[in-house]
Amino acid sequence: MAAGQRVFAQDRNFVVLISIDWMTMRVCIVTPMYNEEAIAKNSIETILKYSQNLPPVVDLLVVNDGSQDATGAVLGDLLQKHKNDGFKVVCHSKNQGYGAAIRTGIRFAIDNNYDYALCMDSDLTNHPVYLEKFYEKMSEGWDYIKATRYSKGGAVQGVPWSHRIMSVIGNFVARVLYRLPLTDLTNGFRAVKVDILKKINFTEKGFVIIMEELYQAKFLTESFCEIPYILMSRKTGQGQTHFSYGPMMCLQYLKYAVKSFLWRR
Repeated sequence: MAAGQRVFAQDRNFVVLISIDWMTMRVCIVTPMYNEEAIAKNSIETILKYSQNLPPVVDLLVVNDGSQDATGAVLGDLLQKHKNDGFKVVCHSKNQGYGAAIRTGIRFAIDNNYDYALCMDSDLTNHPVYLEKFYEKMSEGWDYIKATRYSKGGAVQGVPWSHRIMSVIGNFVARVLYRLPLTDLTNGFRAVKVDILKKINFTEKGFVIIMEELYQAKFLTESFCEIPYILMSRKTGQGQTHFSYGPMMCLQYLKYAVKSFLWRR
């Protein structure tokens, strides 16, 4: 979809995309990290490899969420090595959770006048090969850009079937209740205009911030789009994911889906 063409967003009136000059557009990639000494170096340098191929300014911000292993030392070494490559680090003194790290990253993007904040995981399960596709959509002027596992070209590889089934069911329920033009609402690989994030009142400190953000963005956003991607699993030796598929997490996600259904614009 080219900038300036009319698009239909979330059953509202037609809206017109306003393209952004890619020479002046500023993007902050926000990557939370907690106890990732085994993968920090490879992950950061892989992300930088792709982000540096994009036009300026695209910076990578890692939020070290109170890591208790050698993650902080690894990041310190990387800062020295990549100090001129748009690599930045903010540290929490203690672990506060994924959502708290995302909030810190968003605040950084707001305070430093970025146009978009792009959130991605630190373990390369959200691979930076898709950054170029995100950048194209940002240049076109989309407000809210989500990666999706569940449209043509998207897929899941190496993830246990039990987790896949829960994700498929969860996304079906979320699509019904949120009523947004999205096929993958629960994943956290997304880019959002900072002007929209400024208006969101974040309260969550865990992974459910993804759903809280989407719930509030629903009433602030005029255009949504998706980018098909393949979600990978962590490789052997990279440690376990910090995400829980337990019943409490499911209930927390469901809470915002129900709120979205009950409160209509």
